[in-house]
Order: sequence, then C-alpha cells, then structure tokens
Amino acid sequence: SSRSSLDIKFKDTKFQEHYFMSWITKLFPFLLWIKDLSKPKTIKADIIAGVTVGFVIVPQSMAYAQLAGLGPQYGLYASFLPVLIGAIMGSSRQLSTGPVAVVSLLTAAALGEIVTDPSSYAVYAALLALIVGLFQFSLGILRLGFVINFLSHPVVTGFTNAAAIIIGASQLPKVFGIRVINSNDTEWVSWCQPLSFIERMENVDSNGLHTICNADQSYETIARLLEAALFYTHLPTLAMALMGVLGIVVLQRFFPRMPAILTVAVVSTAASFLIDYEAMGGAIVNSIDIDGLFSFKIPSFDFNAMGTLFIYAITISLIGFMEAISVAKSMAATTKQRLDVNQELIGQGLSNIASSFFQGYAVSGSFSRSAVNLTAGAVTGFSSVVTAIIVGLTILWLTPLLYHLPQATLAAIILMSVVNLVHFSPLRHAWKVEKHDGWVGLLTFIMTLIFAPHLENGIAFGIIMSLGLFLYRTMEPNFTELSVQKGSIIASRFIDDTAEVSNAVKIAKWSGSLYFANAAYFETKLLELISNNEELKYIIVDVASIVQVDASGEQVLRNLVESCSDSGVEILFARTDRLEAELYRSGFKKRFGENRFFDLRADALKHVWQELEANEQEQELDEEQDHILDIDDGLNTA
Repeated sequence: SSRSSLDIKFKDTKFQEHYFMSWITKLFPFLLWIKDLSKPKTIKADIIAGVTVGFVIVPQSMAYAQLAGLGPQYGLYASFLPVLIGAIMGSSRQLSTGPVAVVSLLTAAALGEIVTDPSSYAVYAALLALIVGLFQFSLGILRLGFVINFLSHPVVTGFTNAAAIIIGASQLPKVFGIRVINSNDTEWVSWCQPLSFIERMENVDSNGLHTICNADQSYETIARLLEAALFYTHLPTLAMALMGVLGIVVLQRFFPRMPAILTVAVVSTAASFLIDYEAMGGAIVNSIDIDGLFSFKIPSFDFNAMGTLFIYAITISLIGFMEAISVAKSMAATTKQRLDVNQELIGQGLSNIASSFFQGYAVSGSFSRSAVNLTAGAVTGFSSVVTAIIVGLTILWLTPLLYHLPQATLAAIILMSVVNLVHFSPLRHAWKVEKHDGWVGLLTFIMTLIFAPHLENGIAFGIIMSLGLFLYRTMEPNFTELSVQKGSIIASRFIDDTAEVSNAVKIAKWSGSLYFANAAYFETKLLELISNNEELKYIIVDVASIVQVDASGEQVLRNLVESCSDSGVEILFARTDRLEAELYRSGFKKRFGENRFFDLRADALKHVWQELEANEQEQELDEEQDHILDIDDGLNTA
C-alpha cells in the first residue's frame, strides 16, 4: 500500500510538472524552441537565414514605410522590436513579422482620411498600430481566432488582388518622376485649391518635376498621371526605376543566392552618388531622422479619430493576420511543427503594440520574407532574432549610407514585391467550384478598385455579399420526400411501380440547419407534402443532417406537430442524436412525448407499422361491433 501511495504521489507530481510547463510555454512560447539552440547546426542555420532576411527587410521596410506615407525610419523601427517579439511570442518558428505591402496601403488609406497635418502622420500611425495590436491580442487571449473565418477565401483573394494593383499604381509617380500633391499636403491649399480641373494637371514644382493634384478617386488620379506621363516623364527617374526592376528580376532569376533587393539598393545608391542623381532632379531618401535604437514614445490619443481608426484597425487586423496565418500554416505543413492560431494572434498583437510604442506602424507576417526565411534554412525563431539585430545595427550606424538611395529604386522594390500578390487563378477555381463564390471574389476585386482609396468599403462589401449569399444558399436546403413499401423498414426516393407503396407513411429528409432564415421554407414543404397525400397518417422527419436548431426552427417544429396532430397526421423524428441536447433543453421532448423520437429510421418505421396495424385491428373490431349492433337493432325491430 505504501508503494501504491508513492506511485500516486509520483503521478500527481508528474501531472503538476506537465501542467506547469504547459502553462509556462503558453506564456513564453520561445521556450519550446530555445533548447534546440544547443545544437551548433541549428544556430548556424538560423544565423544564415536571419542575415539573409535582414538583407531583404532593410530596403523593403523603407519602401513599405513610404507606401504608408511615412518616412523610411519608421519602416526600420517597425522592423526591429516587432520582428523580435513576433518570433518569441508567436507559435510559428519561421514566420517573419514586419512591414508588409497590404497593411502599409491600408495604413495610408486610414491616415489619409483623418490626418490634415503631415507632421502628425507618424503619431496617428502609432495610434493605429496600438489599436490593431490590442484588438489582435484580445482575440488571442479570448481564444477567438475563429473570427478570421468570417473572411472567406474569395473575399481575401479579390481584395488582395485589387490591393496589389492599387499598390503598384501608387508607385507610378515615383517611376515616372511626377509629383502628386495630396489633399492633406501643406501645398494643397496654395497649389491646388485655387486651380481649375485642367490647371491642376499643368504645374511644375521648384525641382523641375511635373506636378499634378490628387483626385477624389484613385482611378481619376491614375488617369491624370498617365496623361501627364506621356509628355512630362522625368527620364533619369524612369531609367533608375527600370534598372531597379530589371536588376531584381535578373538577380532572382540567374543568381538566386544573392540578396537581390539589397544588391539593387546598394548599386543604385552608389550610382546615384556617382552621377549626382539629385542634381538631375531625381528624388532621393535624403537624411534619415533616427532618434536612437530604442525610441520609446507613448502614442497620443485622439478620441475624435478613434472611430475611423477602429474600422481600419479591424480591417488591418483581419487582413494582415489572414496573410500571416496562411503562410504560417503552409510552413507548418512543410516543417511538421505545431501551430496555434490563438497564440499567433497574441504574438502579432504584441508586435503591433511594441511597434506603436517605438515609433513604428502596423505590421504583420510577411509572405515573401517568411518564404526567404524558410528557404534559407531557418529552424527556430532565433533566425528572426538575428534579423532584428541586423536591423538594429542598420538603425545605429548604417542609415547615413542610405542618403543617396533613389526613391525610384524603392518604388521598384515595392512593384516587384506586389507582383507576387496578384493571383487570379484562385478566382477562376472558386468560379468552377461554386459560381456564387466566384462572383463574390470578382465583385470584391472590382469594388475595392472603385472605392479606392477607401479600401475598407471594398472589404466590407465582400464580407456582406459573402454572408448574404451564404444565407441565400441555406434558405432553401434540399428537402427530400422518401417513400416506403408497406411493412418495410427501407425507404427510397424511387420504388418499382410494381411495389405496393404505402400512402399512409412518408419520410421527409432535411439537409441543413433549421434556423430563422429557412424555418418557414421547411414548414411550407412539409405542409405541401401533407396536402399532396390525402391518405397520409405518419410523417417521419429524418433529422440526421440537421446540425443545429435555433429558436425560430424549434417554434416551427412545435407548431407543425400540434397542428398536424389535430388534423390526424402524426409527425415523428428519426436519427435525433445531434439534436438531443437542444430538444431536451427546450422542453420539446417532454411536451410531445418520448415516443416521437427514435435513434434509427428503421425503429421509427417499425413503430409506425405497429401503430397502423393496431389501428386497423381496432377499426375492424369497431366495425364488427357496429355490425352486431345493426343485427340486434334489426331483430328488435322485427
């Protein structure tokens, strides 16, 4: 007995240790992979992968920051601590967090609606990142990762394709060397407001670059830009952009081991310095205003702007996380590593919170950089720690070397990055599978382009349309009428004409949930079945395919059972396993009796045949008694 008690204590201790470690690893996920760093091979692989991604993220983050309407330093800040925290607090070991194209575009769209003073751009960008982070963190803590399922694949595909085209179009001014003045720029009032529509397209700024004024819709601005580009393209800028695109394509195609983006950035910076590109009128990065490695700053709150920012924050949270979790799932399938969606939400949320407090902006998991990380051989999250160190060294000592980096090169980097986001084959596939999904994806794509720069309207349109079509498809599920031979326990839609089909018994099979949107349809179909069969005595409703019944559906069932029973037709229910809890909880079974519910359809049919046989015998007995009474009455009369 003493030995058994020791065994019990040992098992209890083991259980407590396991529970404690499980809790600790949820709190600090990096503990799951940090022990792997004891292997020199793993450290070497992670260092190589981290340096490789670092060479990509430095120029890419600067480009994405400018896409978001911010200075390049904010892209570097968003690539330092957020990358580190995403690695140690997320569940994916190869996911590379940081600035991404779609989130940068959504940031620019959000800030463009509320910011009137360009100097406050970074302040609102940090506030937006904080809201995004808190939203994602809350979803993760509350285990609500399933909410991303409200964004269907066709909606995300349509939106991402449109966003990629909008991002590419937004870089055309830097490619052609034409300046676009936005309504929130300081020059808008003096340059654009007093001018007529035609005059807004015929200005030249102090640097000799042709200048146009922004329009209300993105497609109008692009039309103005292309018209101006026919006559006023700045050739040195165009040449620098084309060289950047060509350089990235050639290096990725023929020299895949070289960091294409970094190489192009270095070469173009050197070329810009040597030919004095700035003196030719070309736009360059200029000096990067760095406040130090850890530039802590509490985001300023503007409650008047919170409503607009919150709408965009939800969009950024869901769209950004959809990109992150899709690439994380793909890598987890390759590496056979466990992925926790809610833990990844926590990691992404904390990354955005950190970004907001250290002068960054909203970040997410990057598809392209994560692919580079995995291909380079990353084994653990330590590779992202190395990437963060590379960015930190750049912030501290290397930013002066980027002074002559052409803006056209950054535009080329963005253009080459978003090319991989354009995929129309998933929309064609969705059309083949279900035309409704194809329409959702296509119309989301079109409406996002039309609504630009108000991108939240495009994604909202897609979500509403996909949910509406889902309701439409489930409003009229398949209602099947099955017939059965007299005395048989096998039902079928098609029975041989020579067989004797019972007109007193029918089986109704309902395929789908029974809820407010289709309860009336179910009632109509069942009443039609009754009206079309005058001899009908029993209807057996096969509920095996009904996974859920809401209050409206349950009320319809109550009404049908009561009204049909009064008219001489009894409704029974077969294969009720899935609905057992709901029917018991609502008092439905107690009210109408246990003898209406059967585990198998065969059991229900056996019960029906017994009842019909008993009724027939009772009817025959009544007829015999009536016949005897008639005879007695005749004798008495005689």
